[in-house]
Amino acid sequence: MVSIKDIARMAGVSVSTVSRVLNDRTCVSADKRAKILEAIKQTGYVPNRAARDMVSKHSSTVGIVMPGTFNMFQRQLFSTIEHHLEQFGYHTSFYFASSDLDGERACLNRLKADRLDGIIILHEIELPEIQQYLQEYKIPTVLATFERSGWKATSIHISEEEAALTAVNHLLKLGHRKIAFIGGMKYSFPGQRFAGYKNALESASLEYDETLVAYAETYNMEGGSKALEELLSRSTSFTAVFAITDELALGAMRTLADHDLKVPEDVSVIGFDNIELASFSMPRLTTIAQPMVEMGQTAVALLHSLITSKNRFPLSISLPFTFIERESTAQLR
Repeated sequence: MVSIKDIARMAGVSVSTVSRVLNDRTCVSADKRAKILEAIKQTGYVPNRAARDMVSKHSSTVGIVMPGTFNMFQRQLFSTIEHHLEQFGYHTSFYFASSDLDGERACLNRLKADRLDGIIILHEIELPEIQQYLQEYKIPTVLATFERSGWKATSIHISEEEAALTAVNHLLKLGHRKIAFIGGMKYSFPGQRFAGYKNALESASLEYDETLVAYAETYNMEGGSKALEELLSRSTSFTAVFAITDELALGAMRTLADHDLKVPEDVSVIGFDNIELASFSMPRLTTIAQPMVEMGQTAVALLHSLITSKNRFPLSISLPFTFIERESTAQLR
């Protein structure tokens, strides 16, 4: 097996010089760097990660914290983040935090047991000890898709309220006045999207009707189906539905079909996130697109900057969302 000493001998340099090249240090002449890289190419040498980490005192590992059961949007975002971390040369460790404090506490214990260069958090954490741990040990952290006041961490997100306002305004422009809302109670984003819903109604001089609002226990298709059943069980009629996730919207569309209600002829439906399935449903789902690729790329680039720079001043970055009109919404007949 080829060792770093073999590479040094072939290139006619010291082991420390080879180490500096492997760790992408700039204090190596172009000539020596070229000889080292050529020796690596000829031998097919692969650095021993554990040994390199001991020397550099860095793990080259980034932790990704995600919910125990993550939705399609988070799955797509995770895939983008993992891909770009690999391009930056980081290894990835996964930490699943169940949607309760015991699950988050178990996640914290796993984080403490590992040596990480940085962390990307894909969903909101409620346990305050996690925030305290990250700040006490100055672990570079990026919050992807949300921001949290009081956290000394860089965050990447969209304007949830403005995006929801845009979605409901689309339904209003189509003539809908009885617009149902399918939301949820856990985490902050449902409240922000609900605020956008109410603001749109207020701007259109429409009175808020709580009988048009249903809350899902889970933000998936099953949750959307159950919420729509609850709405149908009430006496209040509606001609459109705004769901705070695409999966909720798709579940609602399934239940509408079960009740022989056509989308969009009888009820228009709009979702949020623009997951891949949204463009393959029948009919295709009108939705708000979060910039998943840009969000993932930015999260990794910012975390890398935090890791490699002494300046760790937290940033709050709001990325633009996109409204995508498809066939699930139509002019009120």
